[in-house]
Amino acid sequence: MPLLPARMRRWMLSMLRRMTLPVFGGCLLLAPSSAPAQAPTQAAAGQAAPAARNEVVAVVNADPITRNQLADATIRRHGADVLDNMINRYLILQECNHRGIEVTKQEVSDEIRRLAGKFGLTLESYLNLLQEERDISPGQYSREIIWPMLALRRLVADKVEVTEEEFNQAYLAQFGEAVKCRLIMVADRSKAVDLRKQAAANPQQFAQLAKKYSEDEVSASVGGLIPPIRRYSGDTRLEEAAFALRNNGVSEVLQLGDQWIVLQAVRRIPPSNPSPQALPAIKEQINDRIRDQKMRGAAGELFAHLQQEANVIKVLGDAELTKKHPGVAAIVNGQQVLISQVGEECIKRFGADVLEGEIHRKLLVQSLRKEKKQVVDADLEAEVAQAAIGYGFVNPDGSPNLDAWYESMTADGQTTRELYMEDVVWPSVALKKLVEGQVQVTEQDLKDGFESAYGPRVEVLAIVLSDQRSAQKVWEMARDNPTEIFFGKLAEQYSVEPVSSSNQGKVPPIRKHGGQPAVEKEAFGLKPGELSGIIATGGKYLILRCQGFTEPVVTDPAAVREELIRDLTESKRTRLMANRFDKLLASSEIDNFLEVESAPRVAKNPQE
Repeated sequence: MPLLPARMRRWMLSMLRRMTLPVFGGCLLLAPSSAPAQAPTQAAAGQAAPAARNEVVAVVNADPITRNQLADATIRRHGADVLDNMINRYLILQECNHRGIEVTKQEVSDEIRRLAGKFGLTLESYLNLLQEERDISPGQYSREIIWPMLALRRLVADKVEVTEEEFNQAYLAQFGEAVKCRLIMVADRSKAVDLRKQAAANPQQFAQLAKKYSEDEVSASVGGLIPPIRRYSGDTRLEEAAFALRNNGVSEVLQLGDQWIVLQAVRRIPPSNPSPQALPAIKEQINDRIRDQKMRGAAGELFAHLQQEANVIKVLGDAELTKKHPGVAAIVNGQQVLISQVGEECIKRFGADVLEGEIHRKLLVQSLRKEKKQVVDADLEAEVAQAAIGYGFVNPDGSPNLDAWYESMTADGQTTRELYMEDVVWPSVALKKLVEGQVQVTEQDLKDGFESAYGPRVEVLAIVLSDQRSAQKVWEMARDNPTEIFFGKLAEQYSVEPVSSSNQGKVPPIRKHGGQPAVEKEAFGLKPGELSGIIATGGKYLILRCQGFTEPVVTDPAAVREELIRDLTESKRTRLMANRFDKLLASSEIDNFLEVESAPRVAKNPQE
């Protein structure tokens, strides 16, 4: 399939991409709510939310796209995932209502401020970071991550008391006596036994044995040294073995997973003694950590139980159930989740990407109509067949293996064949239709294409510099010592381009008509061993050293003429498609009201 314009490719990728939001210990996935930006209530969860508004969200050359149309488009692409996530939230909300538990807006805000402080950030910086790095708005974060987490914590609060024994063990794990050890780790038991025998016979050589034979690269590099082993901090057998050793003592061979290890005690580390002033804060931290760990486990168990015991009827996507329950997406323990709610939720999470695709699609449809052209099923089938063959999905008889190709396109379990055809294949075919008859391959094209694909190449060493002053300095050093070895050292030291820097200047050979005329002209004018001038290109400065020339791969253009015509036609068509799409965007009147509605902002109150 040809390369499409960058903006079109982004659209297609966004259509194929599925985004989920991990929330609570990996047990919960929640998408944005259509409810008001506040801690959910029964009403906010939406027993009777209004239908999606029929307002206009975009206008493309006077042709509107309504919110209902956008909701339908987002539901088709993301509805199943979003509905599953909504059901999860409903289950938590229903359990909270059943037990009379409420998580207030203030509690949500306080938790966000606490988390921001934990990372040493202001509230604004923390929310900005979430927006930029995870594409989560402040309101979405409070509704879909913090509220469920706090709700689950409240639901299991009576199960997470910290016992005295748990506290003491955690305290010892953090402040108690420790053993500094060296370690040898290997995958073969017999090898471990042999190394243990050598170490026991001469404990002074343990570090050398670890460095030479241990398969744990991190510890091996420092003679087997590992972080101190404390009680109640990990594997009990490992702790017992370490604390049983005297200084320089060597343990028996221990199995740790699928690895075999030998320990050597280096020295005992006495317990820490925090000051009396620090003890209250330490106790609070330890209790909070234990409580959080227990809460995660208890919340996961509770959530699994809620899912198991729930009576959930998924209507969305089921034709028969849709007839019985029109306008309903699901019924959760007797409570309806409306399709309009799912649509609004989809718009909040995916609306911007989907709307961009719908705008582009409308532009293409308008252009096809204006030029009295059509995309028919045969065109789509031919495009799919070409893509399958191009990527090697071919039957023994040379025909495209369409079943295997479709399977690869839908392997994520979320992209359907229909969406693949609509969001990937159709736009490509539409653009091809708009430029058909405009592709011409001349004899000069064939000559240049042959030289580029099969002609000689210049083998060079290259140094890439970011400014002319540095380039001049490096060039003078290369001129004064024109050897290959010295040039390679200069590349290693000064080149800002990773390939040339890490390979002592070696880069792929330069071919003619490769898209860098200044570089190509200079390179092909050099003799072996000769140094180029300073070549300014793409905001960088290049220095080349000619290493020689490759022999042509093919000498007879006629032997590859058909292949060249095919490749050049495809290349020219792709460029024409890109240009046509860019011109189409530039010449169209597009008003995207959703962009204004969903413009990123940081709320002073994260509930906003």
